[in-house]
Amino acid sequence: MIDPLDFIGKSQHDDDIDKRFRQSACGPVTAYLMLAHHFPEASQYNVNELYRILGGTRIGLFTRRFIKNMNNLLGSDWNVARCTIDEVIEQIDAGHPVAAKFDKWFSFKWRGKYEFDYHWVPVVGYDKSADDVTLIIHDNGGINRPSKLRQVSYKKNKSILTFVKIEKTSTY
Repeated sequence: MIDPLDFIGKSQHDDDIDKRFRQSACGPVTAYLMLAHHFPEASQYNVNELYRILGGTRIGLFTRRFIKNMNNLLGSDWNVARCTIDEVIEQIDAGHPVAAKFDKWFSFKWRGKYEFDYHWVPVVGYDKSADDVTLIIHDNGGINRPSKLRQVSYKKNKSILTFVKIEKTSTY
């Protein structure tokens, strides 16, 4: 299991991220953090490179692009795919963060009250109760603010959430 306090987040507004990308860099930052988790000694891409490689745009990073381009980047020994809340729990229990995308705009849930309107974040923990799962996320920071751990209700945000896992498919 991941200890959320040991997972180091990153703000999408950090100085090392191109100013043109910062407002929409949450997807590439989330990918960067997941890659850093899987490859701690050899993080070979920075957020600006991932923004371009993954196909980031001013309005964000589309889930299909995230999955397709991360699969291309990592190769056949890895699987990047959508997953369910049950798989999120399995991944966290196995020690792997999961990407979560909140998206009320393209899920046509414009009037709902959600934690974020549109935002990618790494899920690094959870707390299960009888009627909900509380997701522990890093929020990817804000202007002049580092990323911080937050707790988010799955139940409240379920209709706009998409999860993406990264898992190794082969051993050698």
